[in-house]
Amino acid sequence: MREDTKPITFAAVICITCSLLLSGTAAGLKEMQDANKAFDVKRNIVKAFGISIKEMTRLEIEETFEQHIAEDPASDLPIYTWTDEGAETPSKYAFPILGKGLWSTLYGYLALNADLETIAGISFYKHGETPGLGAEIEKDWFLSQFAGKRLYADGAPTDFQVVKPGYAQGESEVDGVSGATLTGNGVEALILKDAALYTSYFNNLKGN
Repeated sequence: MREDTKPITFAAVICITCSLLLSGTAAGLKEMQDANKAFDVKRNIVKAFGISIKEMTRLEIEETFEQHIAEDPASDLPIYTWTDEGAETPSKYAFPILGKGLWSTLYGYLALNADLETIAGISFYKHGETPGLGAEIEKDWFLSQFAGKRLYADGAPTDFQVVKPGYAQGESEVDGVSGATLTGNGVEALILKDAALYTSYFNNLKGN
């Protein structure tokens, strides 16, 4: 090898090596990111079914999902079922919810109890609302209000409302977030929109 070509060859080898290392690192990071995104979805579906996940490890959440939750293959819409241990039929049903908040699209899941009318739980896993204001929709104090509230009655969605903080009284009302009226309006609107979308599915389950 000529002496004057050695620096060029050395530089080329270094560039190729670095490119391969960067490509391998990027691929590994993407796999990790995809796995984390998939887990976050599972975590929020488990949470929507009314399961407290605060003290659960990632492995416990994964196991809970695998043991109790399945996607209904017979539905044209995405629907997840919860089956209690030892049971043969589902006892709760969850579906994805999404819609506009103040600054962003809100993504989450909402689950119904066995009566197919009252809410078992709700979760939000992705949004871009203002920290300390609209972002409060992902906090337990806000989400815990939904359990037991009536979403369907007589085969149709109720007039579900997110009202002024401190004013929730009815069986289909929850308190909004102080200073985040538009985010609350978005939550109300997306719940009503997606509840209407799944009306036929739940009426069929009830034999209506």
